Amino acid sequence: MIAREQNNTIEKGIVGLHMSETGQQLLHEWNLPIQEAIALQHQLAKQIILQDHVGEVKHVAGVDMAINEESEMARAAVVLLSYPALEIVEKHVYEEPVRMPYVPGLLSFREAPSVLGAFGKLRQQPDLVMVDGQGIAHPRRIGIASHLGLWLQLPTIGCAKSILTGHYNQAELKEEAGSWVPLVDKQEIIGAVVRTRTRVSPMIISPGHLISLETSIRYVLACSKGYRLPEPTRQADKLSKDNAWVEPGEDKQQLTLWD
Repeated sequence: MIAREQNNTIEKGIVGLHMSETGQQLLHEWNLPIQEAIALQHQLAKQIILQDHVGEVKHVAGVDMAINEESEMARAAVVLLSYPALEIVEKHVYEEPVRMPYVPGLLSFREAPSVLGAFGKLRQQPDLVMVDGQGIAHPRRIGIASHLGLWLQLPTIGCAKSILTGHYNQAELKEEAGSWVPLVDKQEIIGAVVRTRTRVSPMIISPGHLISLETSIRYVLACSKGYRLPEPTRQADKLSKDNAWVEPGEDKQQLTLWD
């Protein structure tokens, strides 16, 4: 059984207490001591919904980021693609100083703030978000894709290149694209190991928020264009590493996060 599928209660407490300048509800502060951040993860994980709340999908966003360790700047990229054509509609980058050192299991506290900054530049709201990183395939069942899903209240999918936790039956995974096997941790199915390209290393796919595992796999395969990475995160990966690309002049009248 997939972890926490039935839970859809939004808990109060230290979450959901603040509003941003754009009117977006802020779940929590980012600069937390490690033990407080871990406790917050346990609380937020209870809010994750693993049932499909995906409407008609016309636009899919891909998210990735890169960190310049020398300058300690985080550079997040979001690329919005049409669906099913997978043509680029918008692309944006956002940079800010890294707020937290790298701590295993707490990657979202280091990367998510800049990703949210990039999302704030989008003029159109995505119907689905694919994130370079884990969804619930995380020791505390809240990787960056799940964390972002709670902030954005959008369906999110974790598209990771390696396993953070869990195991799978390698013998059952076929070499052909489209083959997949469950990723299991402590007798819970937390994701899937999916072959997105024939005879190429598989991707680790897990639902983030507001989507099921089966639907996550279906959309990842539908967004694969012959590469290992699904097209939304592939384009975001390219943009995050393209230091020559600069954000076009911003429209001062633009309302962020789709008003």
